[in-house]
Amino acid sequence: MGNGPGTGGRWLSSNMRLRTLREQLCQRDHRVSLPVISRLLKKRDYRLRVNTKQNEGSVSPQRDVQFQYLQAVQQDFRDSGQPVVSVDTKKKELVGDFKNAGRAWRSEAERVNVHDFPSQADGRAVPYGIYEVARNQGTVYLGDSADTAEFAVDSLADWCDRRMSAGYPQAARLLVHADCGGSNANRCRLWKQQLQEKVADRFGLPVTVCHYPTGCSKWNPIEHRLFSEISKNWAGCPLRSFELMADYIQNTRTEAGLSVTVQRVRRDYQKGQQVSDEAMAQLAIQYHTVCPQWNYTIYPRQPLLPA
Repeated sequence: MGNGPGTGGRWLSSNMRLRTLREQLCQRDHRVSLPVISRLLKKRDYRLRVNTKQNEGSVSPQRDVQFQYLQAVQQDFRDSGQPVVSVDTKKKELVGDFKNAGRAWRSEAERVNVHDFPSQADGRAVPYGIYEVARNQGTVYLGDSADTAEFAVDSLADWCDRRMSAGYPQAARLLVHADCGGSNANRCRLWKQQLQEKVADRFGLPVTVCHYPTGCSKWNPIEHRLFSEISKNWAGCPLRSFELMADYIQNTRTEAGLSVTVQRVRRDYQKGQQVSDEAMAQLAIQYHTVCPQWNYTIYPRQPLLPA
């Protein structure tokens, strides 16, 4: 019959406007006003509705197992006072006189460019975030180059040097929650090779990585505890400079006590770096027995020498 309950679906299946529907009815000698049509539709529970994301599509049969394992591993680390971080790259933003989604209290609307042409931008910001799950603290590395695995691991290594040593002086291992895609993808060789060299070997620290299953990035804590709050803080505010972006980020606060710091990254990162089979064979990586495609630990290849 149509696209909804009742008998009106066949009239509305092609997204008719009320005026078009009235014309169709008039052609069948049913003369009725627009308010009456609207009232009759609402009586049958028809409304102007938007699409809702409900269908998950194909779901990995191991998804629930992975979520349970994620929680178990995180609890083990937190019970022993070891650092647990959630990492990801926030949506990339054009920097300049461009419209930013959302609304802000103002006496009049901000005037911005009509078009969002990258050629008119002062750059493209690449915010890579590291969120400390137990301490409710975030660090955002604000780059302006490519979103690569090297950039992601450089950010994590800097966090270990600056933040982990201060917040977790007794840290003996590190747990990283990450998505399955992007610069920290579970299949990315460069991500694993860089973690080996710049984190595990440098700090003498075993690094356990647990990835969220494909399509489940919204459950990654950094998404709803850090990135969403940053988006709220700069909603409706044009991001006219990197300095202004950094100011919005580091002034993001919540009633739950979230605090955020910003590190500006000016290094140029190149895409397309390859890691050979020989280099992968040299990694001290152990895949877990539970969902090994998503869970692994990278061990330091030699003990950390005393300073």
